[in-house]
Amino acid sequence: MKIKETVEKQIFEYKRIIAISRKPTREEYLTIVKVSALGIGLMGLLGFVIQILGQIL
Repeated sequence: MKIKETVEKQIFEYKRIIAISRKPTREEYLTIVKVSALGIGLMGLLGFVIQILGQIL
């Protein structure tokens, strides 16, 4: 019975999350895209600098 109770609890949690979720506005979406692109770019730049330093040294 414990498995059934656990599954029912998880289903309840998923339904609750879906009920309070909403689609982001265009402005929110663009902000998320910009921040993500900036983070990816910075990580790429950092990797590039480390690669260059590794070849020089």
